[in-house]
Amino acid sequence: MTVRVALIHALAHSVAPVADAFARLWPQAERMNLLDDSLSADLARSPAGLDARMTARFLALADYALRTGARGILFTCSAFGPCIDAVKRRWPDVPVLKPNEAMIGEAVAAGGRIGLVASFAPTLASMPAEFPPGVDLVPVLAEGAMAALDRGDAASHDALVAKAAARIAASCDVVALAQFSLARAAAAVAAATGRRVLTTPDSAVRALQARLDATR
Repeated sequence: MTVRVALIHALAHSVAPVADAFARLWPQAERMNLLDDSLSADLARSPAGLDARMTARFLALADYALRTGARGILFTCSAFGPCIDAVKRRWPDVPVLKPNEAMIGEAVAAGGRIGLVASFAPTLASMPAEFPPGVDLVPVLAEGAMAALDRGDAASHDALVAKAAARIAASCDVVALAQFSLARAAAAVAAATGRRVLTTPDSAVRALQARLDATR
C-alpha cells in the first residue's frame, strides 16, 4: 500500500535534497510538496519573529496536507521549531517531524562536540534549543552561501559551506548540516573537515518511514 507523505517547504532549495533522499531511501512513498517561500522571507524581516500569525500559517498548511490524504508530515525548514510544535499538538496522532529532530538524535548518539553549520541566520537562533540540555554545540554561519544558491551558483555555495565548517572542525567531533539546502555540500564538508557529516534529509526520511511503519 502506497503511503502519502507531505513535505512542507519554506525554501525552494529544500525540495531537491529531500527528493533525492526519498529516491534513495524510500522510493515507495508517495510524496506531495507544499512550498511557501514567503515564510522564510517574512521571518527574516519580521520583528515579531515566530508569532501567532506565523503559527497559524503552519497550521493551515498542515491542515491542507492532511485533507489531501497525507499520513505523515515532514517540515524541511529548520527555523520554525515552535510553529511545528503547534502542529504536533493539534494532530498528536499524526507523525509530524521537525526537519532536524532525526539528525539531532543521530548527532547526540555520536557523542562529543557537535559542529552546527547553517546558511540562514535565524536557524542558528532557533535550532540550538532543539538539542537536549548539556549538549556541546559549536555553531557557525556560512555567510554568503544562501545568496550564492539563490543566484544559481551551487559551486560557490558548497565551497562557502565547506570553508565555514573547516573553521570549526578542530573544535568538534561530528558536523551537522542544519538545513535541507545544505545537504548538497555534505561531500565538500567531509573533505574539508575530516569529520563525520550528518544531513537532515537522510535522517528525516529514515525516521518518518520508521514512524509510519509503526502505525500500520
